[in-house]
Amino acid sequence: MILALSLNLISGFCGQVSLGHAAFYGLGAYAAALCSVAGLPFGVSMLAGVLVAGAFGIVVGFTALRVREDFLAIVTMGVGFLFLGAVRKQSWLGAEMGISKIPSPLDKWGYAALAIGAALALVLLSLHVRRSWMGRAFGAVAQDEDAARTIGIDVAGYKIAAFFLGTAAAGFAGGIYAHMTQLVVPDAFNFIQSVTILAMVVVGGIGSTSGVVAGAVLLTLMPELFRFINDYKLLVYGGLLLLVMRFSPDGLAGLVRRLTGWRPA
Repeated sequence: MILALSLNLISGFCGQVSLGHAAFYGLGAYAAALCSVAGLPFGVSMLAGVLVAGAFGIVVGFTALRVREDFLAIVTMGVGFLFLGAVRKQSWLGAEMGISKIPSPLDKWGYAALAIGAALALVLLSLHVRRSWMGRAFGAVAQDEDAARTIGIDVAGYKIAAFFLGTAAAGFAGGIYAHMTQLVVPDAFNFIQSVTILAMVVVGGIGSTSGVVAGAVLLTLMPELFRFINDYKLLVYGGLLLLVMRFSPDGLAGLVRRLTGWRPA
């Protein structure tokens, strides 16, 4: 949910296509892991994951100023591959073996409470942003950058802000993952993970906070409830994306709106 909501801030609210979101998830995980292994407190390690991921998000945000749509998707995909290539070659990051024996100060219930609390906070933040002047500016940028610029909206600033908010939240999720599993390896943050996060957003309804939450829950629980799906998870996800784009491009949120007349937030 945290990862899907964080990507929705970038792609759903501001219309910036990102196919490398797992890289920022990984940056947060590796930064938090390195800090914890070095003996820094849990809170400091989590903050480091947020700041490192957010800082790289700003860099990508500047890149987004010169490219749009398909070209931006290719650039963000490249960021994901660049991240994987870098961590696999650096011995101080554990290379292919990753970083292990990461201190874990909380039990499983503590991490569950932290993750749920963070997800709820991100839901509230998303709802607030959506209704604020920032959300309206994001919407204008998503609809037509040139028109937004002509009415005085700082398109560059809002793009960078969207990338910072979304990637920083992904970095927080990475910090939780690193401490909870006590192990980070490159394959946990590969392109398939980025596609999975994007699938949650698209299936739920891009731009809809409640829809994205529903999409994240659905695509997370399906392999758990139907074990036979687990071996064909990517096939099922791909099929769902095709069906959604063909019959309900606005996802589950749009389907609910058409069937009931209720507009999910």
